[in-house]
Amino acid sequence: MNRSIPKELFFTKGVGTHREQLHSFELALRDAGIEKCNLVQVSSIVPPGCRIISRAEGLKRLQPGAITFCVMSRCCSNEPKRLLAASVGCALPQDTNAYGYISEHHSFGFTEKQTGDYAEDLAAAMLASTLGIDFSVDESWDEKKELFKISGKIVRTRNTTQSAVLKTADFTTVVAAAVFVF
Repeated sequence: MNRSIPKELFFTKGVGTHREQLHSFELALRDAGIEKCNLVQVSSIVPPGCRIISRAEGLKRLQPGAITFCVMSRCCSNEPKRLLAASVGCALPQDTNAYGYISEHHSFGFTEKQTGDYAEDLAAAMLASTLGIDFSVDESWDEKKELFKISGKIVRTRNTTQSAVLKTADFTTVVAAAVFVF
């Protein structure tokens, strides 16, 4: 058994505001519940058979100081009235013996829904390319679902997105993360 392959993952998000940029990031991590971990950002593969668990269950399994692997999106600004968002999208194949994808995306000026949908599309497009499916992020969601049905490789997609509108000139940081649990 390979202990370096996570068996579970969960999604979390947070927002923090402070006059210092680093402190706003810390507060966003605290809001997401992952501030006590030594976070190591990894790329985008969901291992075959990796089960998605709830945020509450995942947070219970984390230990302070533990090396914790995650895919994280982060966005920060100190421009008043600025809209910012951070998102992770996930696409999983129907075949649980195959791997899935997680994407990270951040934006300025796009709503939480727009940013989340885009991150989801990115993950689905990356997964589709590995499955040999021609996938265009410009098509409507209904067209994409039909494409997956036709291919016989229907995927489940989801996103976790945090957005904020800055109220002051203090730094605001938003984070979204897929956190792996061993």
